[in-house]
Amino acid sequence: MTKFDKEYLELCKKILDEGVEVKNRTGINTLKIPSYNFEFDINKEFPILQSKQTAFKSAIIEMLWIWQMQSNDVSLLHDRGVHIWDKWMVDDDGIYRIYANEETEAYDPNRFVYVMDPLSVPVDGINGFLKPKNDGNGNNMFAKSRIDGKNIIGAKYYGKEYANTIGTAYGYIVNRYKHTQNLIKTINEIKKDGKDDRRMVKSLWQDEFLRTAVLPSCVWATEWDVTGDKLNLSVHQRSCDVPLGLPFNVTQYAALLKMIAQVTNLEAGTMNYSIKDAHIYLDQLKGIKLQLERWQKFNKLMEKSRDDLRARYENLELNLNSKYCTINDKERADFTEEYNMIDLIIHNDSPELWLNPNVKDFFKFDNSRELKDTKLKKYKHLGKIDFPLAR
Repeated sequence: MTKFDKEYLELCKKILDEGVEVKNRTGINTLKIPSYNFEFDINKEFPILQSKQTAFKSAIIEMLWIWQMQSNDVSLLHDRGVHIWDKWMVDDDGIYRIYANEETEAYDPNRFVYVMDPLSVPVDGINGFLKPKNDGNGNNMFAKSRIDGKNIIGAKYYGKEYANTIGTAYGYIVNRYKHTQNLIKTINEIKKDGKDDRRMVKSLWQDEFLRTAVLPSCVWATEWDVTGDKLNLSVHQRSCDVPLGLPFNVTQYAALLKMIAQVTNLEAGTMNYSIKDAHIYLDQLKGIKLQLERWQKFNKLMEKSRDDLRARYENLELNLNSKYCTINDKERADFTEEYNMIDLIIHNDSPELWLNPNVKDFFKFDNSRELKDTKLKKYKHLGKIDFPLAR
């Protein structure tokens, strides 16, 4: 498997072995360690997990939504078949509704909560006590659930101008400060006059806009440098959902590095990835343990000779494809998993990112659901693992 797989699963094991259980704003406890770091040589390997499937197209579309489209409009993701931000989307009345992760009481469609005003706290007190939003007639605004079967537990008013968005986060900040345009301009100036620039820092964490961000940026900063003919990147993540967010984010920023390098006529170099608060939610432990079991099985298969593996591979292929072989669903799933593991070992194909070489302008990379200019080649994996999403 990839180098990323090995280091990622080492991180997962470290959290299971050494992590401290803590409470957090979501109501679902996590196991966490305070920090972790990765380093990738993008020339040698494109980092995407094979021990479980990563939704590559969704990851790249979200990255382009932030850095190319520079948008906070979730409907643009919907147009492209991506729904990862739905739980953080402001409703069409300008209210962001927060629902219980799990039902602990009977659903009450008439239950209401007061709608809070994010601007009722000062810029320097984003964690302060929110006050209810006034409806303009001297009354406090209130909201009811819009999801059948889900009890509402909180609400905030962002304004109708932020309907269908995630507020002033991610792409909003990139657009506000023209991060992508300024980055490319600076890189081209470095190449032109040979004068290094050590200030290519792009921050998505801006105090002015934190109050009106539905979810303040988790990947909050990037640092870029040109060394020789290589473009290098450091990524900083303040909060890391290791099962769900991390595989997505690493693949996204590796692709972003490759794209920016291509349009500035540089070679992609290293990507350093630093994490603060690396955590696994308690309801994600089952999936992580399954992924680690896959890794153990894979390592045991690695100990066998290539001849034995090829013979087993052919036998499994025969059993899986023969109409005369009767196997139950559990056996088929086990055979398929082993077959895929052996396939990874004997063919040893590393995933490759293909970018259309004719694209010389970052803003011309196709961002449709087809991603015509961005393809993942030779990607083999051991299947999807479903993880609960905390909000």
